[in-house]
Order: sequence, then structure tokens, then C-alpha cells
Amino acid sequence: FFIYRINMIKGSCCCGVIKFEISTVPDMMGTCHCSRCRKLGSSTIVFIKKESFNLIQGKEFIEIYKPESPFSYVRTFCRKCGTALGEIGSESESFPVPVNCLDDDPGLRNQFHVFVSSKPVWYEIADSAPQYQENPA
Repeated sequence: FFIYRINMIKGSCCCGVIKFEISTVPDMMGTCHCSRCRKLGSSTIVFIKKESFNLIQGKEFIEIYKPESPFSYVRTFCRKCGTALGEIGSESESFPVPVNCLDDDPGLRNQFHVFVSSKPVWYEIADSAPQYQENPA
């Protein structure tokens, strides 16, 4: 018989105290151009299934930022180096993680751009992924 080995996609924060693995290719990759995502340094994200995510080390370094209304998305970051980690630790079945935290090729490419109406004038979109002025319904 054959033993099938899944190649894990590894990820980490800048200083390396937080490390994680993803056992499957993310569901999708997209870029958000809203001011909040840009300021958090996490504009291009991949959506990861909760069951495929494994935190290897650094739980004690994960800090949670809870926004005030009308914003609702909780964000996490490394307490030591400040790396934006998306929504690591979310209870949702799928959650976003900034692609810049991945140490390996996620196996897919950018599939959309949202909140293009908020994009700064100096930034030029250089791929052919669909663009949405706001968040599509």
C-alpha cells in the first residue's frame, strides 16, 4: 500500500516566536484595499479551514485586537514583533491569514480585489483578478 504524505504549508511571524502549519491548500486568496487592512499590513489574505490549521508554538504571544463598532472583525498579531496574523484562533470554520505570514507557496494565486474604491492612488493593481469597488454581496 501507499502512504500519502501531505506537504504542510508552514507559516510564522517575523520574529519566529509564532509558528503554524496548514495541512491543505487554502480555500482562496484575495486582496482587500480598505484602510483597515492596509494599516494592519495584511491586505492580501488566504482563507484557511479551521481543521487544517495547527498552531505549533507561540500561543502566548498572540495578541487580540477587538475593534469598536461599526467594525466587527477581530484581528490578531504577534505581541513581540507586531506581525499581523489575521484571525488566527478564530472559532469560524474558515478564517483569513495574511499571505505574507506564509513561509511556503500556498498553492494558489490572488483571485479578487475588494474595496478598490479605497485603494490609494499610488498603488497599481498588477494582476488580472476581478476587482470590486466595495465588498461583493
